[in-house]
Amino acid sequence: MIDQDLLQILACPDTHQGLAVADAALLKRANAWIASGKAQNRGGRTVTDQLVEALVRTDGKVLYPVRDGIPVLLVDEGLALP
Repeated sequence: MIDQDLLQILACPDTHQGLAVADAALLKRANAWIASGKAQNRGGRTVTDQLVEALVRTDGKVLYPVRDGIPVLLVDEGLALP
């Protein structure tokens, strides 16, 4: 789980909007999309790894994966939600 103090200072690397921990429903929706084989990150690479944890941009349009407790805040790694 992301430290709450850290979460308060993190922002989307593209738009600088705030980020929040993705809830279980959003993760379930994103993982179903990933399982369909149609999910691509913003860099154009097909996403195949299921998300255990992610951060969602304030507008709810982009997810950033959290791998081994570390947020991956690279524009190309963001997953634009359908």
